[in-house]
Amino acid sequence: MEKLILVHVTGNDRPGLTSELSEVLAGFDVAILDIGQVVIHNFLTLGILIRLPSDSQPVLKDMLFKAHELGVTMKLHPLDEADYGKWVDMADRQRHIITLLAQTISSEHIAAITKVVSESGLNIDTIHRLSGRVPLDCGDFECSRACVEFTVRGTPKDIGEIRSKFLDISADLMADIAFQEDDIFRRNRRLVCFDMDSTLIQAEVIDELAKEAGVGDEVAAITESAMRGELDFKQSLRKRLSLLNGLDESVLQTVADRLPLTDGAEKLISTLKSLGYTIAILSGGFTYFGNILKEKLGIDYVYANELEIIDGKLTGNAVGDIVDAEKKAELLQEIAKKESIALQQVIAVGDGANDLPMLNLAGLGIAFHAKPKVKKGARQSISTFGLDSILYLIGFSDRELD
Repeated sequence: MEKLILVHVTGNDRPGLTSELSEVLAGFDVAILDIGQVVIHNFLTLGILIRLPSDSQPVLKDMLFKAHELGVTMKLHPLDEADYGKWVDMADRQRHIITLLAQTISSEHIAAITKVVSESGLNIDTIHRLSGRVPLDCGDFECSRACVEFTVRGTPKDIGEIRSKFLDISADLMADIAFQEDDIFRRNRRLVCFDMDSTLIQAEVIDELAKEAGVGDEVAAITESAMRGELDFKQSLRKRLSLLNGLDESVLQTVADRLPLTDGAEKLISTLKSLGYTIAILSGGFTYFGNILKEKLGIDYVYANELEIIDGKLTGNAVGDIVDAEKKAELLQEIAKKESIALQQVIAVGDGANDLPMLNLAGLGIAFHAKPKVKKGARQSISTFGLDSILYLIGFSDRELD
């Protein structure tokens, strides 16, 4: 009668250790049903699930001798065939990815996340670090960025409740926690659609124009109200634009020259472009500034509002349809269709209430440094670091990007 044995090996790692252990098994032509290995700070944990013939003593004896020779600890765990069958059946259960991003990962972070996982009827399969190794004497901001990814299996009782709990934990512990379904689309995103103002750039352009026109306070108040979702976007934009009537066209370049890119924007976009992603700006801002970013960053599509200019002066009007929340969602679908990209393969990033329809339409919608109402309405959010931290949500590690 065949036997199922889980071989569990722990000890100091060194090159060739797994090779020597597996050579023992190969000498007896042993079937391997599963294998997993992890090394943390040069300490090895290796598991090998094997199927042995009824006369298994010679194999196990040689394995134990080899472990002793290598200076590692080996434990042998016999498995029941019925339990093994249940384990095989569990392979089809849903899988989700939890991504934890913080300046440093604390035990409090892990305890809070794993409690939600347990209470939701899920089980953790793997945990691994995506961020790079941090020297103990590293104190600057760039070194203080940590990311850990959990793979969990099972059918969530209430995905909305899980995300709500993670949002609360994020606020309490100053971290970002993303919860995504682990499917083929997560590893094959192809289109990224960005809002522009306060997302790709660290400013609201219309506020900057208003400062030049001497109406900064009036426009800023309307902008804040619009971003909180308290005003209809089209009406608020027209109201703000009307205050810019008569502003000289030359001011546009003056403002453009001082607009700061959001931290991580260039790294994110250059990385995604190198991997063949299509990049779009879908903005309630203005095409003049979107086109400057298009040239600078290599963006493929820009859709925004066009300022009406007559005789070198802004008229306070926009040309054509205004790009609002519904228009952004419509444009996202149009671009995806034109590029033959499924909506599940789309990433959308924005900070305002008028971004929510496109965020929830995309396979991965991210509220970036957004107001609480927007975070709550989006499926994912990032508030801890710059735009390049989105690469962690796609599954990239620092090692792959260096």
